[in-house]
Amino acid sequence: MSDGPVFVPPQRFVERAWAILEGRTDDWTVPEVRDAATVVLLRDTAEGIEVFLMRRVSTMAFAAGMHVFPGGRLDPDDHIVPLALASPEQAHALDLRLGAAPGVGAALLAAATRETFEECGVLLVTGQAAPVARDDLWEQRRQALLDTGQTFSELLYAEGLVVDTAAIRPWTHWITPPVEERRYNTRFFVAAMPVTQEAGDVSGESDRVHWMRPADALERWAAGDLALMTPTSDTLRTLLPYATAAEVLQAADERTIVPQMPQPSLDASGALRWMLIDASTGEMLLELGLEDV
Repeated sequence: MSDGPVFVPPQRFVERAWAILEGRTDDWTVPEVRDAATVVLLRDTAEGIEVFLMRRVSTMAFAAGMHVFPGGRLDPDDHIVPLALASPEQAHALDLRLGAAPGVGAALLAAATRETFEECGVLLVTGQAAPVARDDLWEQRRQALLDTGQTFSELLYAEGLVVDTAAIRPWTHWITPPVEERRYNTRFFVAAMPVTQEAGDVSGESDRVHWMRPADALERWAAGDLALMTPTSDTLRTLLPYATAAEVLQAADERTIVPQMPQPSLDASGALRWMLIDASTGEMLLELGLEDV
């Protein structure tokens, strides 16, 4: 799977993997996963599509120093954020497509939209008051979400806005391996960058941002110049066939989304190996090398 730099798992990962395989719950209890969402922002250029990547600051508890897409975990308020869903049937279909519990699919869309606004200032909403540009007023509103306790749902209701569900499409689904301290059940969405807005480094969670072509990002990763986690590098790889953001969004509607999770296993000789599984069925999708964990 990987064409990037070889990653040697920390010894604690190896010890936890053996504890899982041998059923030693006193040595390692697999943490529960938390629902999360992330958005791959796309923009068209003369050289092809580019994606927006943020480098997480070195002090972050999860994925420190990694280049990631905007995103984060589900908040309770995300369940009451207004969305442009036409019917309960549409909401149910979204739950099924995302492999989510009833009502959680809509909340994941809300979380994806909120995190994108909080982390890079891009607001994927619709309504008469929708921002047509990144300006001081909307920056003040974004900052209020972080500083004053105002919720995202309160902001949207006050401005007569709803999440633009037509602009955000499910793309892929990754679950953190069971050897990690913090585990996330993350749905990846794709969205075209609104032409009247700008994405920027407005979050204290990142110290650098980039727009770059997926192929260029993967080339820098392979050279050891760009730190990426496997879900990020794999998502970038899936974007390589597409020339425009519109092509990606069209393809999103036709994709089969499988919850992928790296999982420790034993080979025939009893040696520790890793495989990528469909987390919904336990079926092995791919045998992994150490660099893919």
